[in-house]
Amino acid sequence: MNNEQLKEFRTLVDRFSDDDAVNETEIPGLVLFRSCQCTTGVPTMYDPAIGIIAAGQKDLWVDDHKYEYGPGKFILLSVDLPCVGKIENATKDDPYLAMKLDIDRQVLSELLVETGKTISNSNSSSGRGVIIGDTSEKMGDAAIRLLKLLDEPEDIPSLAPGIIRELFYYLLRSEYGSCVSQIVLQDSHIQRIASAIQRIKTNLNKTIPVEELAETVGMSVSSFHAHFKSVTRMTPLQYQKSLRLIKARNLMIANEMDAASTAYTVGYESPSQFSREYARMFGNPPGAISAC
Repeated sequence: MNNEQLKEFRTLVDRFSDDDAVNETEIPGLVLFRSCQCTTGVPTMYDPAIGIIAAGQKDLWVDDHKYEYGPGKFILLSVDLPCVGKIENATKDDPYLAMKLDIDRQVLSELLVETGKTISNSNSSSGRGVIIGDTSEKMGDAAIRLLKLLDEPEDIPSLAPGIIRELFYYLLRSEYGSCVSQIVLQDSHIQRIASAIQRIKTNLNKTIPVEELAETVGMSVSSFHAHFKSVTRMTPLQYQKSLRLIKARNLMIANEMDAASTAYTVGYESPSQFSREYARMFGNPPGAISAC
């Protein structure tokens, strides 16, 4: 994305986003972000998506690994990941601005068939769950045209799908095409790990042995463990624990559940163990939510 594109992109995100808000748009899967203050962030689940920053700086922590990205950079998350996002140096006059577009697996699958062997396999990061790179001018042009459709909502149903398809096409054709293709490529490492993650999510209140997860996705235990950690930056057990605790926090906020009931709901046998691990992850005991 060149300087002129970045300036126009920032203007559009700024115009279509409200102060300190997550802004849903009329384009399915497209969300705009604005923050007028620095944030320390709390652990939350990030869905597979591509994000492009228009202004400001963001740090994303996955376990103990830090990813930094700023204006003109994109971030690609290929699987569901527990993350902590921290926004740096944002003010009302100079806010953090960004867009997020959900990964459309159907579109990627179709493009993968059409592009075939022309996809680059040169990037060594093809087995990771997070990729950060420079937004190309062609990707930037597609993102700008997508945002401009928000001025013409009647055109969105007819034109948005094609522009989204174009953006993903250029992402597939980039040096990161190998990583992007693995999201939908059958039997790829990322696809197998994503299948294991889905099994963990749908059986959150149960402890699934690593051996069972590995067998389900057709991998040896050692290979599964290594690739799971390569993609998610954590072990399967650490991932399940993070997912349980994030789910617990959401339940207590949304449903005003007490800590003990929440602990059992997400699969803990001991409320005291739940409270200890919750406090370790979020910095406060679970009772602090109801006290707010």
